[in-house]
Amino acid sequence: MLKYQIVMYWSEEDGAYIPEVPELAGCMADGATYREALQNVEVIINEWIETAIALNRYIPEPKGKLMYA
Repeated sequence: MLKYQIVMYWSEEDGAYIPEVPELAGCMADGATYREALQNVEVIINEWIETAIALNRYIPEPKGKLMYA
């Protein structure tokens, strides 16, 4: 499994946890629980990569921990 950074936050508006994958444009999911959201985004990461392969698009390599200033 590829190791992309996942940023997770609670959305009051959606009433759900929202995990985003900053390195994969538009790659995000949701879930009623933290665990469910994490499982859902793992599926979406795989689907994002499969779609990129099918469309012959660039797939960025995981960068690991992002550094913030």
